[in-house]
Amino acid sequence: MGKVESFEDLEVWVLAREICVDVETLFETTAVGKRYSLKDQMDRSSGSIMDNIAEGFGRGGNMEFRNFMSFSRGSCTELKSQLYRAQDKNLISEMEFKSLSDKCEKEIAKITALINFLNRSNLKGPKFKKKN
Repeated sequence: MGKVESFEDLEVWVLAREICVDVETLFETTAVGKRYSLKDQMDRSSGSIMDNIAEGFGRGGNMEFRNFMSFSRGSCTELKSQLYRAQDKNLISEMEFKSLSDKCEKEIAKITALINFLNRSNLKGPKFKKKN
């Protein structure tokens, strides 16, 4: 990975965005789209994955970024649980569940790796750079 200048440069954000699009596709193509409560929860948790990555990055400090990455990981785990609920209610197929569940697992692993990197880093973040 090259220099990261914006949250859009982060692989974890790009994958989170893909997950959001995939969740929206589920709403449009499966019975989960007709279940308002579950649909709303899935929409909020999938959006929270990418939004917390962006917000944490935008805070400009690595400690805050790690904290928001943790929120993002939690939202991804929440979405995976909601996928189980959708499958158990026969609202999505096994194949649809597996595809999105696998993406969630990949995202959780990427977020965890980034958190571990930030934990090992001595960098405090751009908001702590000395101004000339």
